[in-house]
Amino acid sequence: MDFAYWVRRFEDAAAERSRTPEPAWGTGGPLPEALVASLQRFQTGEDGDGASLIAKSARAGDAHYLAAVRMFVAEEQRHARLLERVLAEAGAPTIAGHWTDTVFVLVRRALGLRLELMTLMLAEVVALRYYRALRDGAPQPLLREVAGRILADEERHVPFHVARLRRGLGRLPWPARAAVTGGWWVLMLGATLVVAAGHAGALRRLGLAPARFAADVARLFGPVVTAVLWSGPARRDVGARR
Repeated sequence: MDFAYWVRRFEDAAAERSRTPEPAWGTGGPLPEALVASLQRFQTGEDGDGASLIAKSARAGDAHYLAAVRMFVAEEQRHARLLERVLAEAGAPTIAGHWTDTVFVLVRRALGLRLELMTLMLAEVVALRYYRALRDGAPQPLLREVAGRILADEERHVPFHVARLRRGLGRLPWPARAAVTGGWWVLMLGATLVVAAGHAGALRRLGLAPARFAADVARLFGPVVTAVLWSGPARRDVGARR
């Protein structure tokens, strides 16, 4: 796939944001304690500089891909700023970090580009279901609006990463693809269970049982694995489950 297409997608999204009014800042307020703690963890996860991913993408030698990665990182940082503003209106600070994010970042940065993207994909697919739950079930209109905006970006991020991973992994011999599939699923199930348990109180506040959250994430992840490793359709909307 020509990554110039993804550069245009990110540019179009930025142009659309420039035409869209800011969220209704000033209309927020206190949030349940469990939801605040959950948002703090997701905020710190979004708030990275992307230096490792950008450096590895530069070494890949595709100028269009590198440009798209830079725009992806900028969108993730924007998500962090949006969540920080929501937390501020709730009277809550951001946190410096959380052990789950620390482990995730260490694993990601220790690997090459393909394996870093595979690890990153775990967080992206979890985020699809989490932000949809926020958009549909948050007790505050401001938070629902912010979650909807973040979700729209995440639904573009997943097929973007699929496109790059498909190029790198789709041509592996089938025994290697089978091994990668099994390992990837193990990592996803482990990550999903950690999130479901660690954010159980927030998920229940959103009207979503943790077990249902985990099952929904698995359903979202299946088409990603197929598209990357098993010659599934290279859909540009994979992950877009509204």
